Amino acid sequence: MSLRDKAVLLRQTESKGWKLLWSDDFNYRGLPDPKKWNYEEGLVRNKELQFYTRSRAENARVEDGRLLIEARREPFRGATYTAASLVTLGTFSFEYGRIEMRAKLPAGRGTWPAFWMMGEDIGRVGWPRCGEIDIMEHVAHTPGVIHANVHQIGDDGKHWSKGEQIPVPDCTSAFHVYAAEWFPDRLDFFVDDKKYLTFPYQGPGKWTFDRRCYLLLNLAIGGNWGGQKGVDESAFPQRYEVEYVRVFQKPR
Repeated sequence: MSLRDKAVLLRQTESKGWKLLWSDDFNYRGLPDPKKWNYEEGLVRNKELQFYTRSRAENARVEDGRLLIEARREPFRGATYTAASLVTLGTFSFEYGRIEMRAKLPAGRGTWPAFWMMGEDIGRVGWPRCGEIDIMEHVAHTPGVIHANVHQIGDDGKHWSKGEQIPVPDCTSAFHVYAAEWFPDRLDFFVDDKKYLTFPYQGPGKWTFDRRCYLLLNLAIGGNWGGQKGVDESAFPQRYEVEYVRVFQKPR
C-alpha cells in the first residue's frame, strides 16, 4: 500500500469524527520503532511452541511499508519455533477510542496471529481483572474465520468471556482492516467496517474495560487453541504482514 493510499484510509476514518491519537504506518526500514514498540520475550503463555524474541530482525522487521512478524521453524533456546510479540506496554496506553489495523494473515495449520489489548495494570491486578480485548484472532486450523473476544471477571469473580466470529475467506491472501471501537458503554468489533459483535456494559463490578490499555501484535504457534489440530511443520516460515496500526479518539 502506498503512502497516498494510507493517507486516503486515514482521511476516511477521520471523516467519521475520529481524531488520530497514535499510529505506526511503518514508513521506515529495520527493526520496529523502539519509541513505539516493546517486546514480550520467551515462552510466554498458552503452552505455545514459539520463543518470542527481542529485537531480532528474523522475527520482526519493517520492509516496504509493512511490519513483518515472521514465525520460523528453528531451534532457539529450547524451543522449536521463533516468532515475535510486539507490545506498547511502557510506550503507549489509552482509554477509549477506535483501534484499527490493516493486515494480511499467515496461513499454515498451527499459526495463531492476534491483534489485541490488555489493561496496563496487569502487573498489579492480574489477568483477567485487567481486561482483555481481542480485536482479531485467526486460528489456521479453521481457515478464513476471524474471531473477536473479550475476557473479564464474571459474577462469581472468575474468568468470563464472550466472542463472535465472521467469515473472511481471503484473510491469508488479501489485506483487511480489523478494528474495534471502545466506549464507556460498549465495545464494537469490525472487519472492513462491517460490525459483527457488540459487547455492552455489564454493570458495576463486572465491567473491567474502564482502564487504560496497551496494544499487542503477536504471531503464536500451536498452543491451547492454535494447536488443537497440530502444526504443519512444512508450512514455515510464515509472515503476519501489517500495513499500519492506528488509534483514534473522539474530540471532547
